[in-house]
Amino acid sequence: MPPTAEKHFVLGSELRAPLLINNQEAAIFACGCFWGAEKGFWRLPGVFSTAVGYAGGHQSQPTYQQVCSGRSGHTEVVRVVWNTAEVDFSDLLKLFWECHDPTQGNRQGNDSGSQYRSAIYTTTADQMELVQASKASYQKALNKHGFGEITTEIKADEDFYYAEPYHQQYLAKPGSRPYCSAMPTKVGLGNFQGANYKLPAEVWNHYDWSISHCVLRSDNSPIKI
Repeated sequence: MPPTAEKHFVLGSELRAPLLINNQEAAIFACGCFWGAEKGFWRLPGVFSTAVGYAGGHQSQPTYQQVCSGRSGHTEVVRVVWNTAEVDFSDLLKLFWECHDPTQGNRQGNDSGSQYRSAIYTTTADQMELVQASKASYQKALNKHGFGEITTEIKADEDFYYAEPYHQQYLAKPGSRPYCSAMPTKVGLGNFQGANYKLPAEVWNHYDWSISHCVLRSDNSPIKI
């Protein structure tokens, strides 16, 4: 496991810093290979830190090899910590639903296996309400475009295990192999019950899901507003 003082390679924040209770929240997202997923989230304004890891399984302290085997039951995830005064959970849900195809079951693009399943693991009751409301809204939007049922696993208070240090902020590190398995549906998430979007519309111009592997082609730096 990485040391407690390990810094985020892009944001400079501590990967394991305790939450500042008054203005920070955390949640866990799984949307295909965690390399590309993490980059999508660390670029959002108001995000304090991101870290890749494993959640949703039954084994304590799993390794990458154990997760890849499918035997540990975990999926590849991104833990996101954000400043609630600058970005709302609704904004993070918009990125989550739009950045991958949540109808593919135990698969995302060319990556197949339970470790690539779509999932959201919440940490508060309010988060759970927003997840369920956004899912219902996004399902209606997907239906209009011919997609099937959302298979995203939604649970509360799942244990998160940090991935090995070389996986953290992988796509920003020299010599990394540019890779992202996500297959966006190109269907947007609009307003939904309880939504309180805080990010301006121009932020989303930095994510063009019509471009193949949009996240890989984008800059590593956080989006400025």
